[in-house]
Amino acid sequence: MNSFSRLTPSTPIQYLKGVGPKLAKVFEKKSVHTAWDMLFYLPIRYIDRRKLSSIRELKMGEKESFIAQIVDYGVSSIRKGRKKILEVAVTDGKDHAIITFFLFNESYMKKKFPVGSSVLFFGEARFYKGLKNLVHPEMELWDEDVQTTSRIMPLYPLTEGLYQKTVRNILSKNLERLLEIVEEDPRSVRDSGKVQISLIDAFRNIHKPQVEDDIDSLNLQKSPYHQRIIYDEFFYLQLGLLSKRIQKERKKTFVIGSENPLYEKALSLLPFELTGDQASAISEIKKDFLSEHPMNRMMQGDVGSGKTIVSFLSALFIIESGYQVAMMAPTEILAEQHYKNLKEFCDKLDLRIEILTGATKAKDRREILEGLLNGSIHILIGTHALITPDVLFQKLGYVIIDEQHRFGVLQRSRLKNKSKHNQIEAEPHLLIMTATPIPRTLSMCVYGDLDMTVIREMPKGRKPIFTKLFRDKERDQMYGFIQDEVAKGRQAYFVYPLIEESEKIDLKNATLMHKELKKVFKGFSVGLLHGKMKSQEKEEIMSQFKEGKIQVLVSTTVVEVGVDVQNSTVMVIEHAERFGLSQLHQLRGRVGRGAEKSYCFLVAEYAQSEESRYRLKTMEKTNDGFIIAEEDLKIRGPGEFLGTRQSGMPDFRLAHIIRDDHLLNASKQRAQEILSKDPVLISDENVLIRKIMFDRWGNRLDLSVV
Repeated sequence: MNSFSRLTPSTPIQYLKGVGPKLAKVFEKKSVHTAWDMLFYLPIRYIDRRKLSSIRELKMGEKESFIAQIVDYGVSSIRKGRKKILEVAVTDGKDHAIITFFLFNESYMKKKFPVGSSVLFFGEARFYKGLKNLVHPEMELWDEDVQTTSRIMPLYPLTEGLYQKTVRNILSKNLERLLEIVEEDPRSVRDSGKVQISLIDAFRNIHKPQVEDDIDSLNLQKSPYHQRIIYDEFFYLQLGLLSKRIQKERKKTFVIGSENPLYEKALSLLPFELTGDQASAISEIKKDFLSEHPMNRMMQGDVGSGKTIVSFLSALFIIESGYQVAMMAPTEILAEQHYKNLKEFCDKLDLRIEILTGATKAKDRREILEGLLNGSIHILIGTHALITPDVLFQKLGYVIIDEQHRFGVLQRSRLKNKSKHNQIEAEPHLLIMTATPIPRTLSMCVYGDLDMTVIREMPKGRKPIFTKLFRDKERDQMYGFIQDEVAKGRQAYFVYPLIEESEKIDLKNATLMHKELKKVFKGFSVGLLHGKMKSQEKEEIMSQFKEGKIQVLVSTTVVEVGVDVQNSTVMVIEHAERFGLSQLHQLRGRVGRGAEKSYCFLVAEYAQSEESRYRLKTMEKTNDGFIIAEEDLKIRGPGEFLGTRQSGMPDFRLAHIIRDDHLLNASKQRAQEILSKDPVLISDENVLIRKIMFDRWGNRLDLSVV
């Protein structure tokens, strides 16, 4: 292929004018592989070349642009000679300024910006040694050829071997050809009134802003061009999610019977009364089971709100109708806990429940696979082991997934399809559970194809967990309190971010502190638990802790999800500043599960950032997981909030679900309007948007072609 052939979105960038194989390798470092990636290689900010300042006009503390000539280079020492800085003297012909670099390669700088060269600087001025000074400003050789073209100049993200001038030249040579690969959707897509311009114009002007454009709206990504592309990203995701809902509503499944003696018997065996929210959740699920369409529901509930018992009781409706149930958990520890907690109920109800993990012995595995096929196993609990090819159910009717954010959309789909070998037309019902409450804006973007059930009410007797921040110097005071608790017969967790000592990060770690805490809690049993242990070892340690044989458990975050020891009343989180809010809240939820008052102590040894101080104060102020989730989303953004790349979080190039929620709402409304008139997008005006939707989201959302 030569560089003049017609481009497609997947054309490798080496075939763009001015790129070639060598430069293509450099672009790959920035995840730019194709023509489509190049079009989406958007400026990170813009410099307003329409109003360049002189050195004299630079205002202190404000970011501005000016042109000056390099006069001289010099290296100075600070901090008693321990640190060297590069100082560059510059002049605009009337005044002088100093440019300072703390991290520098002197020979590279002199080669790229030789003495006598004219340079465009962009940065924030301060006073230093009686002169105006800029530290690490943006720098670019001033191109005399374009000096007369006063316009807004884009600044692109760079990497080693990639320069602003190079990127601009490549985009200048290829932009009109790149715009040919943009499939311009019909005007109907943007009839919401929120965006007016075409997608092609948006891309053109985002790379080459107009002279009259507002620099602030460009830098804040609020220009009409940015808004159009953001709207486009949101629209096709919403169209995909809503199409998936429509596809689900067209599918048929079995309907449960109206008589439910097994469920009624299980209710009578419960040693507690269901909360109002738990009872409502079961009613919602049962209503779905009584329809002829497969359920796709997410159940959100704070740590300890009783989601597992709701899922189990609802599973009994399915079993009574002659179908099997699969429950998938993210860790072996959590799968084991679910199995042990539910086995007692199953024995009393004369149901067979089994567990399948990577640690299951070959003989037991064969028996389980046989029991699934002949239908003698009613409930199978397991980890990722449930989606291996040889696991097949006779009649799988209900899939329950715990801690949804640990699994991807396609894993869900694989588990739901475990009965297809028997030609069963009835698609299983799906319930996914999470103890991380999902803020509304995020659920619209990631789980828009699911119905929502929320359990906010906590079981009777659950007390708020007292949370306090300790400094390292207050450690002895904290130890004394915990010793008193353990002496009363209670148990405590100590959680650390590392397993073993790291040379690069000076943090307290689980193995080292296990030895230390054995001395502190002399006379008590102190155990150690971490993810590198073999499954059998972990199971043995947790069993001993549950049985009270271990009073203090030193652990990594392996205890984060779902471990339930009612006698534990103290959770100590070391280096709490290193954890996200949702993770801190999950860890805190390991205590306070019994009748006794419980405590969570956050230990922060090192100087924290303003953000980490805010996180820790939030933990002290509230036990409400929904408030914490909202705050965490604001602080960390959606990708970090969900934790894993396979979480299903869309890879938006420009859109931000919090900043741009007005466009998210508008795009969803427009998608609903289009689908209400044409549910499968087969009319002439919708054929193109259907194609774009499938190209972008067909595989990731597991959309079926109808």
